[in-house]
Amino acid sequence: MSWTDLLEFDRKNIWHPYTSLKRPLPVYPVESAAGVRIKLADGRELIDGMSSWWCAVHGYNHPVLNNAVKSQLDRTAHVMFGGLTHEPAINLARLLTDLVPRGLEKVFFCDSGSVSVEVALKMAIQYWQVLGKPGKTKFLSLEKGYHGDTFGAMSVCDPVTGMHSLFSGFLRKNFFAPSPECGFDEPCRDVHLREIMSILEQHGAEIAAFILEPIVQGAGGMKFYSPEYLGKIRQLCDEHEVLLIADEIATGFGRTGKLFACEHAGVTPDIICLGKALTGGYLSLAATICNEKTAGTICGAFPGVFMHGPTFMGNPLACSVALASTELLISGNWMEKVKSIEDQLTKELAPCGSIAAVRDVRILGAIGVLEMDRNLDVAAAQSLFREMGVWIRPFLNLIYIMPPYIIDSADLSRLTTAMKAVAENISS
Repeated sequence: MSWTDLLEFDRKNIWHPYTSLKRPLPVYPVESAAGVRIKLADGRELIDGMSSWWCAVHGYNHPVLNNAVKSQLDRTAHVMFGGLTHEPAINLARLLTDLVPRGLEKVFFCDSGSVSVEVALKMAIQYWQVLGKPGKTKFLSLEKGYHGDTFGAMSVCDPVTGMHSLFSGFLRKNFFAPSPECGFDEPCRDVHLREIMSILEQHGAEIAAFILEPIVQGAGGMKFYSPEYLGKIRQLCDEHEVLLIADEIATGFGRTGKLFACEHAGVTPDIICLGKALTGGYLSLAATICNEKTAGTICGAFPGVFMHGPTFMGNPLACSVALASTELLISGNWMEKVKSIEDQLTKELAPCGSIAAVRDVRILGAIGVLEMDRNLDVAAAQSLFREMGVWIRPFLNLIYIMPPYIIDSADLSRLTTAMKAVAENISS
């Protein structure tokens, strides 16, 4: 069947993310991908600036990760995790507990980042029920926050700008505090915490946990905030008997310049959610990791078990490639690579601040953001990027990149040059 026929079927029958079937955005057929390049069916090659939504940190078709999948496939692709276990899951859990902030050591594997958030929310609720505080069933989160598309995750996303307002009548009502106003390099003052303190003082008896994206609010606007703020949130949670859940799905595994964004503040949450880069973009896998106190409490009284168990929990293929990806990351010079990307992004994107339509330029680790003064025509912008030989997918008023860590300086310059060109095109 020709690509013309395939694309026609795609256009009429396949939903793509946040896309209308009646007015679908263009899609470009992919033939293959290797390194930082995505090869389209027409032979055009695009330098990937998105790491396929932030997960392909080692690029594509990596021999180490390919071999991990092939080797495990010869053993078994999947076995149920109920009553059975296997070496890939054990070794991955052992490695993760060595890497995450100290004290997080009880690992629950799940299917995706969104599900890892669901698991964290359920852990928090069950924790307080066991402690005889069944009224603590609500959550506090941040405006501009994003935690996933499943129902529990939707309930802690920004209720106005979090893409889920259509379902507000079905979602549990939680508490929301203003998005942090103290930038990454700024101090956190009492005024930045005033509303959070008020919510905790008035409703702490109802709140099971405070869930946030540490340091970087991703899909809610690519905002970076002060590590001091995160440190003070940890203190407030302790004072008001509220668990702290760190959603590190987007920020984990080096993206912000630290292995985990919580490290910028020297903070250990009670529960951490991991996903995206965990498998290097090969398979869907996530992990929710909590401390001994949380796990021990949950399992210490009726029903004595944590009430969750996905079918594909601990999938051997996914665990094998996640183990290989994580070992590849920590055995290499990831920190130097990310710092080099950050330095180059700073040098090449900072001048974009003088472009008329650019409201702000933000860089942290391997993240570069141009915030525009208006929302973009995504289809038109992507067409321009494709013509320049790069793959960058803007959203709302943001042109941003989160490239694979293996990208070289020449390819990174092509990405930043394209960002500048599109920003100038919007300004003209």
